[in-house]
Amino acid sequence: MPHQHSHKHHDHSHKGHSHSHHGHDHAVPTNYSQAFIIGFILNVGFVVTEFGFGFFSNSVSLIADAAHNLSDVLGLVISWVAILVSRRQPSSRYTYGWRKSSILATFLNAIFLLVTTGGIVWEAIQRLLEPSSKVEGGVIIAVAALGIVINTATALLFASGSKGDLNIRAVFLHMAADALVSLGVVLAGIAIIFTKWFWLDPVFSLVISALIIFSTWELLKDSFNLAIDGVPNDIDERAVRTYLLELDGVTGVHDLHIWNMSTVETALTAHLVMPTGNSDEFLAQISRDLQQHFAIAHTTLQIETGDRDHPCVLETKCQAP
Repeated sequence: MPHQHSHKHHDHSHKGHSHSHHGHDHAVPTNYSQAFIIGFILNVGFVVTEFGFGFFSNSVSLIADAAHNLSDVLGLVISWVAILVSRRQPSSRYTYGWRKSSILATFLNAIFLLVTTGGIVWEAIQRLLEPSSKVEGGVIIAVAALGIVINTATALLFASGSKGDLNIRAVFLHMAADALVSLGVVLAGIAIIFTKWFWLDPVFSLVISALIIFSTWELLKDSFNLAIDGVPNDIDERAVRTYLLELDGVTGVHDLHIWNMSTVETALTAHLVMPTGNSDEFLAQISRDLQQHFAIAHTTLQIETGDRDHPCVLETKCQAP
């Protein structure tokens, strides 16, 4: 039985691995390396500053915010290392390279953000139960305002890639969430100066924590789906199956798998039953169509003639429901 494999679009020398509609280009990795370096330096400097002023002004909220910003630095490092590592060329042992490390980084980042937010919630509850001693509202406002600027600036460095790459989106959400946290601390500082209501500070923290948990939960679900090779959210498996079934000469499709190789690359494998055979031109056209219409960049197809004497062993095992 003639088994033919198409390996179109398998050129691993391309760093962009662009989804046409996401606008990735070959300059992206360099730009993000620069973004990670700038974000790392800004955030390390801010964490040190915020811890210092937190102790100086007797502000637990500033110390808690500094701890949260420290999680940013670690999140940045996780994502940055994943991007560098995922560019490693395939080898005989790692035939896909280390692409999937970017998915694992996204998953870890989401868990990390949930854990640190849990710490802030715990701190806020403690402060509601035991109202804080006098704090320096002016210092809180000044330092937290600086936090808004730094976190917003860092988030903007990654805004352009947050739609096409889940790993970059994790970093973007992390930074945007922290800008919100800093805003809450500023508002709490203003309220403390005018009202002396210290309980406003932890209440702000709880509201913002709820917002962060809501957005991070989606990220956790998406990255878990990619980690276990689920079909990416923006691809309809049934639409892909229908497209393949409607191709000229195709009488059956089985063993269809669609999954993410990294946070920006989607792969597909399928067995097509074609009693009349096929051509390389036919395979190339399928690869182009899947890239164009479904943003699937890495297609591998096995063609079978449907010989009943030699059936494909996977035909009955891997049928989708």
